[in-house]
Amino acid sequence: MNKDENQIIITVTGKDKVGIVSAVSACLSEHSVNIEDIKQTIMQDNFVMIMLCDIEKMSVSFKEFKDDLVKLGEELKMEIWVQKKEIFDKMHTI
Repeated sequence: MNKDENQIIITVTGKDKVGIVSAVSACLSEHSVNIEDIKQTIMQDNFVMIMLCDIEKMSVSFKEFKDDLVKLGEELKMEIWVQKKEIFDKMHTI
C-alpha cells in the first residue's frame, strides 16, 4: 500500500466558535487517526481548517469514521468533508 492510500484530507468550515479544533482532534484521536499537517484561518468570522491525516492505524472502517465526522459537524453546526487524498489530488489536477 503506498503512502497516499493511507492519507485523507479533512476540511472543516463554518461560523467561528471556541472548541472546534479540540472537538475534531478528539474525534481523530478516538479513531487512532494521526494529524500530519494542519492549516486554519478565520475569514470574515468563518472558520476554515484543512487537515492532512494518516489513517493507517485507524480503528474503524473509513465509512464509519467519515460518518462520525459528519455527525460531529452537525453537532458543531459546521461543514466537515472527508476525502481520500488520492481522490482529492485527482480532483485538483487539470
